Amino acid sequence: MNTVIHPVAPEEVMAFLDGELAETEAQAVSAHLDRCAECADLAERFRSTSESLAQWTVPPVPSSLEEAVMNEATYVAAGHVPTRPSLNLRLSMWSWKHWALGGGGVLATALILLAGSSAILFHSNRLAKQRVAYPESATTEAYYQAQATDQPAALEPRQSAVFGAAGALRFPALAQAAKASAERRGGGGGAARAESPAAPAPMIARSVSLSIVVKDFAAARASLDLILARHRGYAAQLTAATQENAPRSLQASLRIPAPELAAALAELKTLGRMQNETQSGEEVTQQHADLAARLQNSRETEERLRAILEQRTGRIEDVLQVEQEIARVRGEIEQMEAEQQALEHRVEFASVDLQLTEEYKAELNPPSASVSNRLHNAFVAGLRNAAETVLGIVLFLEEDGPVLLIWLAILGLPVFLLVRRYRRVRAKL
Repeated sequence: MNTVIHPVAPEEVMAFLDGELAETEAQAVSAHLDRCAECADLAERFRSTSESLAQWTVPPVPSSLEEAVMNEATYVAAGHVPTRPSLNLRLSMWSWKHWALGGGGVLATALILLAGSSAILFHSNRLAKQRVAYPESATTEAYYQAQATDQPAALEPRQSAVFGAAGALRFPALAQAAKASAERRGGGGGAARAESPAAPAPMIARSVSLSIVVKDFAAARASLDLILARHRGYAAQLTAATQENAPRSLQASLRIPAPELAAALAELKTLGRMQNETQSGEEVTQQHADLAARLQNSRETEERLRAILEQRTGRIEDVLQVEQEIARVRGEIEQMEAEQQALEHRVEFASVDLQLTEEYKAELNPPSASVSNRLHNAFVAGLRNAAETVLGIVLFLEEDGPVLLIWLAILGLPVFLLVRRYRRVRAKL
């Protein structure tokens, strides 16, 4: 006859494994486990769970958290209303996700502020350049000056927007001259225009570059002076290098009359062996014509202004304004006259950039500086380099130090808090 084995309740098995049953009950459960394979398997699983729970330990509470809790408890026990936890208590409860999100938010905010400030600075610089390029007073003055000299005012729409009553009030003398000029153009519109003169001969500004290697440097130097004297030229700039243990050389910028250029070049090429030659010509006819027309218009404007000044009997402010305009126009005339003379000089005198280099044979035992001089020079150079390095560091700290401190304050705090949090976690483990 088979005996029926009743299973043991799980809580009894767990109590048996933990040693919480009485002796008679423990013997009965032990005998049952020997006969019942199902309960024995359950007891084995409970035994592994019990061993895992026995090895588990609760980590100690951080001292800062414990101190904050005790302070808060003492504060509440004294009868005060509990307030919001302190910053240290809240930060100690943050995980690495909170720190990562906070640091990312701070960095994104800094980048947005930097981009916004850069955009505002760029826009401000652009507006400042536009104000400098299109000042209201200058455009109004140019408009009335063009009207006074019988020249069409070729101005942009943005410039023409500033003309009107304000310009007439600011430049009354020029406004009257413009009005008189308009009346003259209206009365003589049907008059036949004079035929334009024939086009002048082209004006060419020539420039030449020569590189010559000579055998006898002293003889070539003397021959160069003779060539310049024969062709009525001169040296605008001349530099001769006669270093020790090195080939001698000469770099000169010559000015030779244009009709004498070909003959002078032929003689210069006989000084030695030609290495390189470059010739170029720039036509400045139109540039000279434009400059002459502008100069003529400015002179006529000056004459009209002087006539207005002689006939003016109004307020002192208007007279002073006309005198200021005369002074400004006179300055422009003198500047354009100087440009015209420089342009004509470029056409009359060709520019020759000459480089003479000596054929050099190195010596087997060249004389050298003494050891004491070389040591002294090296010591002085070292002191100079050290002083330059220290000065560069000081200038860098003065110029970029405040910016570095700001970025260190923005990015250093999150990094410091992350490192502190990491050390606390490592200490708990």
